[in-house]
Amino acid sequence: MADNSSIEWTEATWNPVTGCTKISPGCANCYAERMSRRLHAMGNQNYRNGFQLTVQPQMLERPLQWTKSKFVFVNSMSDLFHRDVPTTYIQEVFDVMRRAYWHQFQVLTKRSGRLARVADAIDWPENVWMGVSVEDEKHAFRIDQLRATGAQIKFLSLEPLVGPLPQLDLTDIDWVIVGGESGPGARPMAEDWVVDIRRQSRRAGVAFFFKQWGGVNKKKSGRLLRGKTYDEMPPYTLHKKAV
Repeated sequence: MADNSSIEWTEATWNPVTGCTKISPGCANCYAERMSRRLHAMGNQNYRNGFQLTVQPQMLERPLQWTKSKFVFVNSMSDLFHRDVPTTYIQEVFDVMRRAYWHQFQVLTKRSGRLARVADAIDWPENVWMGVSVEDEKHAFRIDQLRATGAQIKFLSLEPLVGPLPQLDLTDIDWVIVGGESGPGARPMAEDWVVDIRRQSRRAGVAFFFKQWGGVNKKKSGRLLRGKTYDEMPPYTLHKKAV
């Protein structure tokens, strides 16, 4: 059975690494940190170190056990390109993703510098989507570093969006996700920021996905943008597992 996810743009999560450290304003109210502490308190062995970065080699081959094709968010509880994750381990994760060709893997990082440094050492499977998080204009440089990788599908997670992004360069970007921050201390997101990003995505011919408004009660806030739901996805090839 897969580790099913309630995240709107994926179906399952897979965490061959857990734990992380904060590097930018988007990390301020990290949901993974809150969840890690909760799982640690519950006695979950994968979170025995709390939110301290920990590789989980026993989780490496888990997607190979899932026979039904799924969208899989990789390291929802960490960052695969954290400086403390060995390059050889990153390569092992990518090897599993290549072998599990019937899934679509969505990898997301804030550490675009490390991504750029190891990109040439990665054999990029067609079923791996590579993305970077960009929370405000100051961190838009991550997009250029993503663009330089060999990933066939490249995407942006503009969440938590804490500032406008009026001049996005969406060249060679396939998918844009926008979302507001949720949970305790959630920072507000302006509607004009989202509408402008939607406009830029339309102009560039890039699939646009609006995840949520966020806030303390994200269910109440919902995910309608001016009365409409946006669930666009980039074109991809889905394969079935060979019997």
